Amino acid sequence: MRILKPLSACCAVGAVALTVSACGSSVAGDSVASVAGNQITTRAFDHWMFVAAKSAAAQSQQTQVIVPEDPPQFKGCIKQARQQIPSLAKTPDKTLKADCGQLFTQLSGQVMDFLIKADWYQADAHKLGINVTPAQVHKAFEKTKKASFKSDSQYKTLLTQTGQTSADIMYRVRVNTIFSKLAKRDTKKVTAADVSKYYTAHKSEFGTPPSRNLRVVRTKTQGAANQALSALKGGQSWQTVAAKYSVDTTTKKSGGLLQDVTKGQEEHALDQVAFSAPVNKLEGPVHGTFGWYVAEVIKKNAGSQQPLSKVKPTIEQLLKSNATTAASTAANNKAKQDWGSQTICRTTYSMADCKGYKAPKTTSTATPTPTSSATTPAGSSTAPASGSTTPASTKTTGH
Repeated sequence: MRILKPLSACCAVGAVALTVSACGSSVAGDSVASVAGNQITTRAFDHWMFVAAKSAAAQSQQTQVIVPEDPPQFKGCIKQARQQIPSLAKTPDKTLKADCGQLFTQLSGQVMDFLIKADWYQADAHKLGINVTPAQVHKAFEKTKKASFKSDSQYKTLLTQTGQTSADIMYRVRVNTIFSKLAKRDTKKVTAADVSKYYTAHKSEFGTPPSRNLRVVRTKTQGAANQALSALKGGQSWQTVAAKYSVDTTTKKSGGLLQDVTKGQEEHALDQVAFSAPVNKLEGPVHGTFGWYVAEVIKKNAGSQQPLSKVKPTIEQLLKSNATTAASTAANNKAKQDWGSQTICRTTYSMADCKGYKAPKTTSTATPTPTSSATTPAGSSTAPASGSTTPASTKTTGH
């Protein structure tokens, strides 16, 4: 029996101002990593592990909160598991240790990703002279809180369920605000020319193409097609002729009816008939790749096209969203380029952001990767960069 079900990722955050240390890059004894000499302490890591574990338990509606914060033996984790989950009382230590290790891998990757990326963003913000005042943070916090919760009791419930404090939420607002400023520097302005270019390249998305309604009998041989054509000319109905001669299972029982056929949808021979023949005129036999056809166009649908003026707001919104995503990715990539080589992690806590990290070989029983999720206290998306997966909040930066 597993201690916890597979976890979804905790919430993502951005950056907070940081003064880059000049004291070297080695990892101190009470720390899990060093970013350009700034230590990520074990105390900060443990706090975030608790928040991540409690948030994950709340998301999966579990009452037990197991925090695997004592690798590699996980004696404390094993003890928690037995105390909180009576059914595990007689489970062997080896099994529970493996479960604790799996849970540690899931949660610690999220926590380390946040703490490291937060330091990267802090360092870049400091280098660029970006700052957020307490007044700005408070204003953003109040705005978010008001939009997210109908009452103060709802807000307090969130804190209880996720193990956060108001300081945690304030921190999240601060880091998201600063990351937004970092990303804003790279955000491309959407121009009228950009909108027009997109519209021209994606016209089919803003209209319906011309189409045809037709009746078709497909046969294997020319002789059968000639017999079908003679029967139709002799006054027999399409329903009768299709049922008798057609080998096409799609239209055989519907009188050969094909509706809303757009250009290129059918094979070339039939496509040419559909878009060149006049209405209500029998055509065929026509030889195609899949047999011989007798066809009749019964309706031409002209299609439609929305003008640029009508769809301009939609395109502008799409392009602005794309620009924001691209800017966030650029800011994240820049931070990694600036500080990735100066990010040193202890082996037990190593992950993709750490210098020299080598991914473990995957096996059929590998731990599933948690799904990235980014939310503010309101639950709205505020991810600092695509692909970033981080815990919900923190009480301390660990520096």
